[in-house]
Amino acid sequence: MTVDAPIWRPSAARIAAARVTRWRQALIAQGVVPADVGDMHAFWRWSVAHPERFWREWVRECDLLADAVDGTDPFAPVLTNGARMEPPTHTSGPRWFPNARLSFAEHLLRWDDDRLAIVAWTEQGRTLTLTHAALRDAVGRAQRAFLACGVQPGDRVVGFLPNIAEAVVAMLAATALGATWSSCSPDFGVRGVLDRFAQIGPVVLVTADGYAYAGKVIDLRARIGEIAAALPTLRATLVVPHLERVGGARGALPVAPAAQWWTDALAGPPKAPACVRVPFDHPLYVLYSSGTTGLPKGIVHGVGGTLVQHLKELVLHTDLTRDDVLFYFTTCGWMMWNWLVSALAVGSTIVLFDGAPLAPRAEQLWDLAQSEGVTVFGTSAKYLALLEKAGVAPRRTHELSRLRALLSTGSPLAAHSYDYVSQAIGPDVQVASISGGTDIVSCFALGDPTGAVYRGELQTRGLGMAVDVVDDAGHPVRGAPGELVCTAPFPSMPVAFWNDPDGARYRAAYFEQLPGVWRHGVIIHGRSDATLNPGGVRIGTAEIYRQVEQIDEVLESLVVEQTLGETGGTDARIVLFVRLRTGVSLDDALRERIRRRIREHTSPHHVPRIIEAVADIPRTVSGKITELAVREVIHGRPVKNIEALANPEALALFRDLPALRVP
Repeated sequence: MTVDAPIWRPSAARIAAARVTRWRQALIAQGVVPADVGDMHAFWRWSVAHPERFWREWVRECDLLADAVDGTDPFAPVLTNGARMEPPTHTSGPRWFPNARLSFAEHLLRWDDDRLAIVAWTEQGRTLTLTHAALRDAVGRAQRAFLACGVQPGDRVVGFLPNIAEAVVAMLAATALGATWSSCSPDFGVRGVLDRFAQIGPVVLVTADGYAYAGKVIDLRARIGEIAAALPTLRATLVVPHLERVGGARGALPVAPAAQWWTDALAGPPKAPACVRVPFDHPLYVLYSSGTTGLPKGIVHGVGGTLVQHLKELVLHTDLTRDDVLFYFTTCGWMMWNWLVSALAVGSTIVLFDGAPLAPRAEQLWDLAQSEGVTVFGTSAKYLALLEKAGVAPRRTHELSRLRALLSTGSPLAAHSYDYVSQAIGPDVQVASISGGTDIVSCFALGDPTGAVYRGELQTRGLGMAVDVVDDAGHPVRGAPGELVCTAPFPSMPVAFWNDPDGARYRAAYFEQLPGVWRHGVIIHGRSDATLNPGGVRIGTAEIYRQVEQIDEVLESLVVEQTLGETGGTDARIVLFVRLRTGVSLDDALRERIRRRIREHTSPHHVPRIIEAVADIPRTVSGKITELAVREVIHGRPVKNIEALANPEALALFRDLPALRVP
């Protein structure tokens, strides 16, 4: 039970004007929802008690553009096999709106006017703008270029791109054709990109010749050549000349199949986009798991589920309208990019930023917010903690009168960060700590524009999402840490895992431990799987292991995340333990070689802050190393299920290590 006073409350006028309030009241007036459903929490309870009615009413409210497979009602039935909470297939498991055919891109391109659709920034400032009309033209031109490359429905088009406007244009052009989009950010090394793209056989690679980060210009052309050479299905490589925007110079095209400058590919007369309508569960995106148990899993998200879920979250939980300007600090490799881009379907302006958030100036994202009149600002808990430590107070240095909401995700938002936002950014700014993930390309818990905000708490569960918290036996718990689960189907469940025809890997990922219940792999207060999350960047331990164990001196390794400061705080660091060959010592030169290997073959985010040598690594009786047990030990917490360890005595090697002491 909350005992603290709320840190923020919406005004009566704000509650009344919110889209969720107006829609709920309309449903009450129509007799769809009982009159006693008086707030968001009651509305949530109704939505999960009547999921088919909720989602049917929501697609009507969205005015989705769709036709029916059989020529009747595209939104009937709403759900088939709804009692089966398991991987959806055409013969079993839940399928949403199986009679509907629609286009994701058509909804994001439904506006055709001179309002700004996209504003793109780098560390140098604003670089490019596109109105909704100009966006439609650019997408039509890119679509023409893709057709010239032979792109057809079901093909994969991939982006190895900074967070720039061309990434949005390429995604929309591909998905308008019924192709599937997948992207990686350019800070990934060649191996990290190929671990993802090589699985899905892309036919077109859209990339950029380089980018800038923290004032450093990085030329990607050699890396592009290596990536392209290892993708035998590739027919064309389209290269955005981005270096010249960030202080570099345009050089030669990279050596890659049918390489062409993006600007040349899009040249020619104007071209209106043509949008192919596809089944509701047609593959839209392939996103990737963090790679905790091998290669990153290709998680396939469908056209309709992604669209209706994102619209619900943007419109009802964020209260987004055509008059809003939405910014989220993200890369093209994080699902928040996909979430941000969906705001185009609302007709809002989205602001993209490519670069380091705190360099060259700690205030530069607030320069952006002031200049563009940002109304909803999205970031990570880590960023807010760093701002607070640096003493940055944007409300004293910037004009932020339009800012009404700040969204935070990636890791739990510490209670003191709520106070920081109120004091240093604005007391009238709603703080919404949201939680979801790549697995669902959306959220389980979100903001409530009509409800109070309490320090350290998420405001509400997503409408239509049967979210609960359970103990190890699957029983609901309150007032104690527990496992996040979802007990009923929802539209943005993945439609499949890539190369998983019988759904076995899908089933093992979410349904094996608690049959019939989606187990998300999150413990409220932190993650429960082998995933690191420093600074809100999701990292799979297996990606680090694959590189460390290429070092000849290293026999095996174990990596964990160490939380710094108060419990539930946002500061964290990656700690790597290595067991070395006999006679080898861990000196500074070896540490640097390990870090360099990780940095060059994954990304800078994967590089451990601390590297320590240990004589043994604890493992289960089945031979698997146990990261969770070590994580508990280094935080001074008891280890559960110690009887499952083959060598529990090894845990003592990780206890009270001087290098891990927190000042």
